[in-house]
Amino acid sequence: MLRFQKKMIIGVPTEIKNNENRVALTPGGALELTKRGHTVFVQSHAGVGSGFSNQAYESAGAKLLNTIEEVYASAEMIMKVKEPIEHEYDLIQQDQLVFTYFHFASHKPLTKAMIDSKSVCLAYETVESKKGTLPLLIPMSEVAGRMAIQEGAKYLEKPTRGKGVLLGGVPGVSPGQVLVIGGGIVGTQAAKMAAGLGAQVTILDVNLDRLRYLNDVMPANVTTRYSNEMNIRELIPNMDLIVGAVLIPGAKAPNLITRDMLKTMQEGTVLVDVAVDQGGCIETCKPTTHEEPTYIIDSVVHYCVANMPGAVPFTSTSALTNATLPYAIQLANKGWKQASIENEELQKGLNIINGHVVYAGVADAFELPYHSVDKFL
Repeated sequence: MLRFQKKMIIGVPTEIKNNENRVALTPGGALELTKRGHTVFVQSHAGVGSGFSNQAYESAGAKLLNTIEEVYASAEMIMKVKEPIEHEYDLIQQDQLVFTYFHFASHKPLTKAMIDSKSVCLAYETVESKKGTLPLLIPMSEVAGRMAIQEGAKYLEKPTRGKGVLLGGVPGVSPGQVLVIGGGIVGTQAAKMAAGLGAQVTILDVNLDRLRYLNDVMPANVTTRYSNEMNIRELIPNMDLIVGAVLIPGAKAPNLITRDMLKTMQEGTVLVDVAVDQGGCIETCKPTTHEEPTYIIDSVVHYCVANMPGAVPFTSTSALTNATLPYAIQLANKGWKQASIENEELQKGLNIINGHVVYAGVADAFELPYHSVDKFL
């Protein structure tokens, strides 16, 4: 059983999910931890995919370990990017703090494995600020929102079985039509990128205050509409690219585009579901990989890569460390329990503690017993 000391041992393993090139900590982040007296173990070559060499980590005071097994066995806190996959389940120890994106509500085997491990699971995506924002989800949402348009524009090309539409159009030819469902961080970034390319963009949301804000800040080629089924059904037959950008923190996203709606879309329409790692807001979307990113149903192209930011790892890793590092320093300095008592934002990140589910969204998703986090602090 692990015991927290004044100085913490932090482990950063190589991400082993398909085509995941990000790493949880930059050399700059490692330096901030080591100079505070903490030990940072980084798996050899963990940062190479993001452009960070072993030497850069060693120069920052981190120590290299050769295998993922050594990293898990040595560390009190594991910092990752993606949720542990099956190979890692048995490596996680009782009382070990795992700080990463989990998205439990969309993956029951992972939830069960983490309950069985009796570890402490602190999820990036449910850390919530006093303003109600999700500070550790924002950087990846910004990347994913911008990438949704970059990838959607590519898959609209005819060789990838899209409609053959150039989103920005050209003089004398109408631009593409883009529908963005959700006006949060992902949707805002997607709309901004699509508008910048010259497309005609419609953005849907149920929050009227958010729609008023977007109406004020977006360029003239972005239109706001209230999100309901009738409006969605009215809009989709004329769209070239549809981006699903709906997220309910820690819970499964609702299906807003249903299977029967595909028949009303034009052949070669592209769907990009950014919420796919939370179950997706498009009924026909299932997670895909960067190696095989798309599939076609009813002549509609589905792009549903679960770790979109993994394709631009240098940008993503740097953005992620900027956001996670202040929290990681608190956890290392104080241990997860004291840090969570003192910082309510971190407390909301706790999903599973020693085999007990302490986040309501996860308990509800799988009808598991819910325990108040206060019992463990």
